[in-house]
Amino acid sequence: MAIAWSEKASYVEVLSRPPSLSPPVILTQGELKKIAAYKAVEFVESGMVLGLGTGSTAKHAVDRIGELLRLGKLKNIVGIPTSKKTQEQAVSLGIPLSDLDHHSTIDLAIDGADEVDPHLNLVKGRGGSLLREKMVEGTCKKFICIVDESKLVKHLGGSGLAMPVEVVPFCWKFTANKLQNLFEDSGCVAKLRNDSKGKSFVTDNGNYIVDLYLKKDIGDLQVASDAILRIAGVVEHGMFLDMATTVIVAGELGITIKNK
Repeated sequence: MAIAWSEKASYVEVLSRPPSLSPPVILTQGELKKIAAYKAVEFVESGMVLGLGTGSTAKHAVDRIGELLRLGKLKNIVGIPTSKKTQEQAVSLGIPLSDLDHHSTIDLAIDGADEVDPHLNLVKGRGGSLLREKMVEGTCKKFICIVDESKLVKHLGGSGLAMPVEVVPFCWKFTANKLQNLFEDSGCVAKLRNDSKGKSFVTDNGNYIVDLYLKKDIGDLQVASDAILRIAGVVEHGMFLDMATTVIVAGELGITIKNK
């Protein structure tokens, strides 16, 4: 699947498994995420300001950066976390941290994604950190996205899973209805996200998440993005358009790297 998806790449590097007489090892999704994360960290150099992503895949990258700092293989790293959870993880690993107020330009950001289309557009935010992720990753010189091949889609929303939109709590139903009506032709259903206790999920910024479930392609993504952001009550959406400079995909055939 990863090879077929990457045929449109401007540059692709495929690091395949060597031939073996032994039966192939079936890797779990977690193992594939770790492989992609470790490959991404190979791009990190001493002295960099790094955007530290959020989520199960990015967690592996942050762990690896902390390990390399501890071993002395990386030095003078400054991390800009994209969530409170990542901040806590980085502190526990001894990664020095700062913020965008003190580092308005970031050398490299590493993060996962929920969907990746053939043009490297992303859906992010199913973990709830889309606003801070977009702020950090929108100001970096290089943004490496790390995924396993299950995240590859023909078009954004193609997985049938949530496309998140962060909204203010005030009259969130009004905002959700506006969002659902906006993509009515795509069979959109808008649902407020709840937490594990059944209460409204609250982001690090004190907002709610409305998840959009789409049955059809929404068409021009930039037009859709502009329309979402014009709705009063919307803070930000989870479409990361033309932001990723590199996508690293771990799959059964090995690692596929696609660059802009």
